[in-house]
Amino acid sequence: MNLHPKLPEVQVNNFPGKLYVIEGVDGSGRSTQIALLKDWLEAAGHAVKTMGIKRSNLVSEELAAAQERKTLTRTTRSLFYATDFFDQLINEILPALHAGHVVLADRYVYTLMARDFARNAPRDWVRNVYAPALKPDAVFYLQVSLRQIIIRNFEKNKELEYWESGMDLALSTDMFDSFVKYQKRLQAEFNKLRQEYHFIVVNGNRGAHAIQREMRELLSKRLDISI
Repeated sequence: MNLHPKLPEVQVNNFPGKLYVIEGVDGSGRSTQIALLKDWLEAAGHAVKTMGIKRSNLVSEELAAAQERKTLTRTTRSLFYATDFFDQLINEILPALHAGHVVLADRYVYTLMARDFARNAPRDWVRNVYAPALKPDAVFYLQVSLRQIIIRNFEKNKELEYWESGMDLALSTDMFDSFVKYQKRLQAEFNKLRQEYHFIVVNGNRGAHAIQREMRELLSKRLDISI
């Protein structure tokens, strides 16, 4: 793993642990896959640490409250999420990697970058913000069709969420129409990031067990686990 530029808290570039990222939009099945992978890896004798967006002990509650009020500007929102990420990186991910754990990240900087890009944030500015992030050992991207995204979001939440519908972008006065337009933007940005950062693409339109079989095959080769 390479650090560029290096974070002040990091003294080495290599760790005995491994960092694997599961990326994908809401409704792609990331959380389900990580829960199944965690059980499988622990059964195989690996210590596992999970992380995800908006879980920092430092700012997660404040970020959630600010989003609820819908008062965040695009820049403030971006910096809030960056603070959340780097607090977890320093206080949760790095210690786990030093201890030799397998870290499973339920989204990483790529989701944050895609969201910022979809909101027309300056690309160089966004890249500079996340430049110190650790490079994962692998990024698995659950690619899901727009139709499945719509179906799964309604099955999960019954109603659309303000930020995930891109309502702050004034794409449409109709939330469903805004959701579709915003998700299309996100998919386009993820496709660019997928090519740039060499994501391993996994067909997320299938059932959870079929996806899990493929995920285990991919990880077993990297961790020398028999399946």
